[in-house]
Amino acid sequence: MSLTIDGLNALYDNNTTTSTTTNKLEDTLHSDLSQATEDELMDVCKDFEAYFTEQMFKAMQKMIPESENVSSSTRQLQDYYKEQMVQSFAEQSAQGEGLGIAQTLYEQMKRNYGLE
Repeated sequence: MSLTIDGLNALYDNNTTTSTTTNKLEDTLHSDLSQATEDELMDVCKDFEAYFTEQMFKAMQKMIPESENVSSSTRQLQDYYKEQMVQSFAEQSAQGEGLGIAQTLYEQMKRNYGLE
């Protein structure tokens, strides 16, 4: 399997470090998933859902006007904690049933790899 999300994070990145979700997904997508177990495949799908949700949260967050009365050091600290919060929310949203993206992707990948 040869999927890549190179450069996608740069489109959505708001001058913060690359998220652990993105790094984890990148590593997984560069691996061979044709021999993956059903649990490993579901984990990949949940990672993708978490990444997708994180990017959606970041896009929504950009729509909120920021206060102009904040010092640059305070803004950097706020940005760091916002990034951590968004990552945490995205990872938590993919657990359980999540948005259903992971389950749909999982079913398609099972068909593609003949795991049914």
